[in-house]
Amino acid sequence: MGVTKRHIHSMRANQIADVAKILSNPARVAIIEYIGDCDGCLCQDISDKIRLSQPTTSQHLQVIKRTGVLKSQFKGKAQYYSIDARKWGQLQTLFNDFFELTKSKMADK
Repeated sequence: MGVTKRHIHSMRANQIADVAKILSNPARVAIIEYIGDCDGCLCQDISDKIRLSQPTTSQHLQVIKRTGVLKSQFKGKAQYYSIDARKWGQLQTLFNDFFELTKSKMADK
């Protein structure tokens, strides 16, 4: 595993890269789409829906959760996942700002 140089980039650049990482995998996109349709989803239900093994689904959930997009809550021994709407909105704004800034720089050329 190579050494990362995240510290030399802005926090904004690192946030965009983190979100791009979760959106770069079709399984993670499918997970986010599925979870967005329910109030709280179990890993096994997500796994059944997107047709991946439970351990693979669990690994994807952890990658997504590290970005703050997912919330989880235990009810008994079961862990339920949901989208953090506030964080999702922040990420949407982050991406919109990134695309608008890039677009305006291209128009200035």
